[in-house]
Amino acid sequence: MTGIRLRAPRPGWTAEADVVVIGSGVAGLTVALRCAAAGAAVTVVTKARLDDGSTRWAQGGIAAALGEGDTPAQHLDDTLVAGAGLCDEQAVRTLVTEGPDAVRRLIGTGARFDTDAAGEILLTREGGHHRSRIAHAGGDATGAEISRALVAAVRAAGIRTIEHALVLDLLKDAQGRAAGVSLHVMGEGQHDGVGAVRARAVVLATGGMGQVFSATTNPAVSTGDGVALALRAGAEISDLEFVQFHPTVLWLGPGAEGQLPLVSEAVRGEGAHLVDADGRRFMVGQHELAELAPRDIVAKGIMRRMRETGAGHMYLDARHFGARMWAERFPTILAACRAHGIDPVTEPIPVAPAAHYASGGVRTDLSGRSTVPGLYACGEVACTGVHGANRLASNSLLEGLVFAERIAADITAAGHAPGEPVAPGEEPAEPLPAPEARHTIQRIMTAGAGVLRSEESLATAAERLQALAQAPEKPAEPGTESWETANLLLVARVLVAAARLREETRGSHWREDHPERDEAAWSRHLLVTLRPDRTLAIATTDTPAFPPVTPSSHARSTA
Repeated sequence: MTGIRLRAPRPGWTAEADVVVIGSGVAGLTVALRCAAAGAAVTVVTKARLDDGSTRWAQGGIAAALGEGDTPAQHLDDTLVAGAGLCDEQAVRTLVTEGPDAVRRLIGTGARFDTDAAGEILLTREGGHHRSRIAHAGGDATGAEISRALVAAVRAAGIRTIEHALVLDLLKDAQGRAAGVSLHVMGEGQHDGVGAVRARAVVLATGGMGQVFSATTNPAVSTGDGVALALRAGAEISDLEFVQFHPTVLWLGPGAEGQLPLVSEAVRGEGAHLVDADGRRFMVGQHELAELAPRDIVAKGIMRRMRETGAGHMYLDARHFGARMWAERFPTILAACRAHGIDPVTEPIPVAPAAHYASGGVRTDLSGRSTVPGLYACGEVACTGVHGANRLASNSLLEGLVFAERIAADITAAGHAPGEPVAPGEEPAEPLPAPEARHTIQRIMTAGAGVLRSEESLATAAERLQALAQAPEKPAEPGTESWETANLLLVARVLVAAARLREETRGSHWREDHPERDEAAWSRHLLVTLRPDRTLAIATTDTPAFPPVTPSSHARSTA
């Protein structure tokens, strides 16, 4: 136990549940539905509205071996290749084997995927896949349809929800088990101010941390809250250095910040080409799959061509699709492009990489258990070992679905009664940075820990982040903006420390000063925890397979 928590008022109200789920994407709502179906009293806490999570922004689809001739073994092979030697093979095998039936159960919940005239699910390809295995809905609105179906099911089941609520810290009992969470409900919520939900199991499904960078595809709520909470609670974090930068994000100018429109990989899957300003297809010859290579390879290819030409972006050319295909297959992307004055029917789309997905997070086992008893994690906030150094396209929704079901099975089988939360002392509480530091953190991370990294850039970032983390003479007042900024600062420190230690280029981690993959030294994971003095402890595993979630001799200290 670190004893560290955010500086916040004591809870003014308390609610009770068997299970509290933090987050309302595919992972969180699936856990809630499965636990409620088993008779558990569930409370879902979400930062905005129930349907405002990252899931609704997913355009491409959900990957599973559903098509004729496709097999879980082929899906496994593609996932292992994309993960660049750091996938936990047992976790991947679980994903691809249980995935097809999990998707069918999702359909049974009410999700409607695009089908052909015979009623068979339409499947397409994306980067890194050698088979058409991506099921999609509404053309390019898969996440929105999955979110719609799950939200409707949660409401129909009468599951209690607390919207507009930012989770603060984990509550623990005297034995160190999770015993609930503290949270702050913003003005539009059902409660007012800081409160607590007591529960025997806490499930983190808070999504990603894309807002740690200036430009991202992530919504504004993706501020790393779940990872930061887990760190303060003493849980292990892994693989945070592997942040996937999506290769094709709509380029809106050199100063564009915040959430930027994604141009789905499915556009390339349907035959769009990446070209430079002269119309040259620069990915041909760089990889056997050209534009459909794994995302890290495509992002690096774009960045290299940008450096060679001095351009601020490349282009995605899909004019040959024609107006009808654009309108029917990619209506969301078509509308987003046109809203910014670009018509992909008649002109190439300017694109550049932007922060997209965190392959790392709260380290879990195959049942979603973290190293803190009673604390679970699933979806983007978790590190199951499935993604390794680079997530395979459209495996994210599937991972959230499969491991959410496994978490629900473990929770409902456990039957642990909640202990009485230990009341925290007045100190130590995490000093809060000023809300305006958020933009400073984003600029530091974009410059020092973005697509291109080096010892020099990372050392500068670490120094500047440490200066921000020093206890200010006058800490900021508790509030949503200062809490989010504190979370971003903490996850930024971990990401930079891990990226600095991993002296190689692998997957989505690209070190300019160490351009080669180093199997002898770095075919292993970094495990990070937060010490009571707020410094970081970093250990390594011996192999790409994760050790058990309990303390293990497999981890070797490096700090």
